[in-house]
Amino acid sequence: MTRTPSTKMRTTLFTVLTLGVVIYGTPLTHDIRNLLDILPRQTNITCPSTPNPMPKASALPSIKTMPDPFLYLDGKTRVQSREEWLQCRQPEIVKLLQEYQYGYYPDHSQETVSATRSGNTLTVTVSAGGKSASIAASLNLPSGSGPFPVVISIGGMDTKSYTNAGIAVVTFDYSKVAADSNSKSGSFWTLYNGRDIGVLAAWAWGFHRVLDGIELRVPEIDATRSGVTGCSRLGKAALAAGLFDKRIAVTMPMCSGVQGAGPYRYSLSGQGENLENAVSTPPSSTPSSEKSGAGWWTCSGISQFVGKSTQLPYDAHTIVAAMAPRAVVLSQNANDPFTDSKGTAQVTFPGAKVVYKWLGVGEKLGMSIPSGGHCDMSGYADVLPFVQRVLQGKSTARDYDDLKGWKSMPEAFPWGGDVPKGN
Repeated sequence: MTRTPSTKMRTTLFTVLTLGVVIYGTPLTHDIRNLLDILPRQTNITCPSTPNPMPKASALPSIKTMPDPFLYLDGKTRVQSREEWLQCRQPEIVKLLQEYQYGYYPDHSQETVSATRSGNTLTVTVSAGGKSASIAASLNLPSGSGPFPVVISIGGMDTKSYTNAGIAVVTFDYSKVAADSNSKSGSFWTLYNGRDIGVLAAWAWGFHRVLDGIELRVPEIDATRSGVTGCSRLGKAALAAGLFDKRIAVTMPMCSGVQGAGPYRYSLSGQGENLENAVSTPPSSTPSSEKSGAGWWTCSGISQFVGKSTQLPYDAHTIVAAMAPRAVVLSQNANDPFTDSKGTAQVTFPGAKVVYKWLGVGEKLGMSIPSGGHCDMSGYADVLPFVQRVLQGKSTARDYDDLKGWKSMPEAFPWGGDVPKGN
């Protein structure tokens, strides 16, 4: 693959701006993306063809370890350069995740978004296909004039710590965007009823439309410095939100488990979620402490992998890696075995870190392991210095590579020592 002058220029700019991020903090993240988009892309990269239709589970090979993120879905072609990763492999990952896990995300170019504001209530109206639906969001602004960076949250968080740190917090009722059930009710389904889309993607869509409303009607907030978060199933949704919208600078999935940052192939905490219990709906008589998943969280495509999780052409590290060079901090409380905190820390995090380091942005992926239980609010304070580094450019001495008493499992990602050599 021959490198053109424009490619050399883009590679040099990527290196310089990445160094700037390390020294000055993340506000430069958006500069990387925007400036790279201005320069011409390498024109002689030919992306391998993604199989169409996508293969069924029965046609995919069984992979016992975490799949090689650099290997295309065709099973024979491997990424050769960073530019190829961004142009070809990342889009393929997003496509296969829609096919097998989330469902196909709606085409935003076919939507019209408007917003109104009354005090600290923001109402976003989305129109598509001759129908309209609204989302109400609550604004929690720091003192001062701003514009402030923002974290959009669903399900509750430690709001005060963030507003005291000069970060706005915007919340919305995810259940009114899409009910956590098979009922297909909520604003998302008003527009897209009948589509094979999981509720996680519907909630992710809610994050994005609220961000649209912020851009339109909240001058006190700098929407170019945004983060998303949620815990448990809402952490799974936050991860999806970060995946599907490149405006999001930092993604903060908390205690997210499988379908989030928890690996499908390695359940290391002894009591963890797995593919089978995450996509099945437990009987109503099941105690809440024993409940896990719900079949409506994902599209129907994932059901074919029940009992065949090693045939998934991706795992949690693939989802995280697809967001690079944007920032992600994975939070898993040490005393939360059900969402496989140990597996996330020992397998997902270091596996995705290989890609982040290869792209030159290793510091943009962090791991937080506070001592609490499932969705303990202390997790939000624990990731705050990382978020401040990303959204405010503040330095921190905190080591977000520290796995506490756990250790990376390189045997779970044997391709980690064989990264592409091209630029």
